[in-house]
Amino acid sequence: MTRPASVSLNVLLANLIILLAAAPAAAGKYNPTLSIGDDAPAWTNLPGVDGKRHSLADLKEKDLVVVVFTCNSCDVATEYEDRILDFTRRYCDPEGRVAMVAINVNLIEEDSLPQMKKRAESRGFPFPYLFDETQQIARDYGAVFTPEFFVLDKERRIAYMGGMDDASDAKFVEQRYLAPAIEALLEGKQPVVTETVAIGCTVRYSRRRSPR
Repeated sequence: MTRPASVSLNVLLANLIILLAAAPAAAGKYNPTLSIGDDAPAWTNLPGVDGKRHSLADLKEKDLVVVVFTCNSCDVATEYEDRILDFTRRYCDPEGRVAMVAINVNLIEEDSLPQMKKRAESRGFPFPYLFDETQQIARDYGAVFTPEFFVLDKERRIAYMGGMDDASDAKFVEQRYLAPAIEALLEGKQPVVTETVAIGCTVRYSRRRSPR
């Protein structure tokens, strides 16, 4: 199948421009805040669609934790849901070594916790889908896009961050990033690719007022 003048490529290039403009020299290649090997920011007491409160510490028995910043309102994020579900079924058995956690920080009505619950129920999400109304956890991770993925190793350091693959349309995926990173880490190896540009909509951060 011939790949068209791809929307995915255009989105990827736009995302790269945004990241390069935002990223300070001390951060990762594409991430404006974190580098590979940094300690992963921990979330605590975030409400989930299951009515419970969740913390990173709840997953201490897992060897790897995959964090995806996502939402209901982004068309790219919803296009990735089938792939996220397939990934979860393959790698994230409840008794296994890998956990998946989805976090939404957008504050519009479509991304509110009640709407998140409806989305999770309709799609059968088998993983925690958490809401952070402060948006701080996404800022701590330097998340810019939805969806954007972070893999935390056993010591809860950043082992991979970026996109799941290289195309928002699953038909045109040529390179996968998340699954090979997980497979390498489960074998005690470092991923060949540790950082990529995520493909998606920008996180809807609230504007912060500058102190006077």
